[in-house]
Amino acid sequence: MQFGFTLKPEHSIKATLDLARLGESVGFDYLWLFDSHVLWREPYALLTLIAEHTEKLRLGTCVTNPGTREPSVTASALATLDEVSGGRMDLGIGRGDSARRVLGKPPITLAHTEEAIHVIKELVEGRPVMYEGTELQLGWTGKWKLPVWVAGYGPMALAMTGRVADGVILQLADPDLIRWFVGQVREAAVAAGRDAESIEVQAAAPLHVGPVDVGRDRTRWFPALVSNHVVDLVNKYPREQLPDALTGYIHDRTGYDYHHHAEVGSANAGFVGDEVTDRFCVLGEVPEVVEKLGVLAEAGVTQFNVYLMNGDEREQLERIGREVIPELQASPSVNGG
Repeated sequence: MQFGFTLKPEHSIKATLDLARLGESVGFDYLWLFDSHVLWREPYALLTLIAEHTEKLRLGTCVTNPGTREPSVTASALATLDEVSGGRMDLGIGRGDSARRVLGKPPITLAHTEEAIHVIKELVEGRPVMYEGTELQLGWTGKWKLPVWVAGYGPMALAMTGRVADGVILQLADPDLIRWFVGQVREAAVAAGRDAESIEVQAAAPLHVGPVDVGRDRTRWFPALVSNHVVDLVNKYPREQLPDALTGYIHDRTGYDYHHHAEVGSANAGFVGDEVTDRFCVLGEVPEVVEKLGVLAEAGVTQFNVYLMNGDEREQLERIGREVIPELQASPSVNGG
């Protein structure tokens, strides 16, 4: 299992760079940034600086969308960042949640998202592509491959991921739900003539090392964030097509204020109980954390992406890097032994 961490671009630039360097030094493999340009700082400018101040971390958006970012512009930005970073860029992409909704606009359609993935990947990798009736090509790029990760939960999004993506981003850490999602992605990959085992599986969720009650207080915002996607799903699909473990907790949800998105102590999380917080996050002292990560690895997770928005980011990054990652790397169940 590899490890990544995601930052909400609310920190000062100095603090962001300090966290990037710290994460690299303690053994993380990936650094991701939220892309919600009205709520927080511009991620591509930050990714440029991070690329110049790190050497090994792979970098990407978790996640961008093709509505606020026109695909050819995204492709040019990523291709340039590949030059800056020495080919360390990944694309994390979805339909758009906070970035679209703070503009008063709905998420982009899956069809538009799938087309954008094709356009961005082809352009970054130096191939010509037809887009909106015009042939485009970035003649100055093509040296590096662009891994594409798709974020989504619904049956159609998972099927699309199996057809076109290198990895899936699942924003939760519930092993049973992970298995359910991964099964759908792999079935779609096989139907598309692809190697199902080649698709990476990322669980993106908070991980907090320490007393469980403290961890719950620091991470209860996360199931509230996930509820935005769940509401979209229950409005689109019959309830019987979705597991109750995913949909059951939103009954008392009354709304969501995106200006307090991914925020510790936010009133958005008032309806979230301990049970769902424990399922969706990874909480506890080191042995408990290592045990759950092992179960997630057995469920198919190949990268755990720590949503590092707990208010004690530096301390948690160090503890995870120095105490958790070495334990996981030594575990045969996690590393295929």
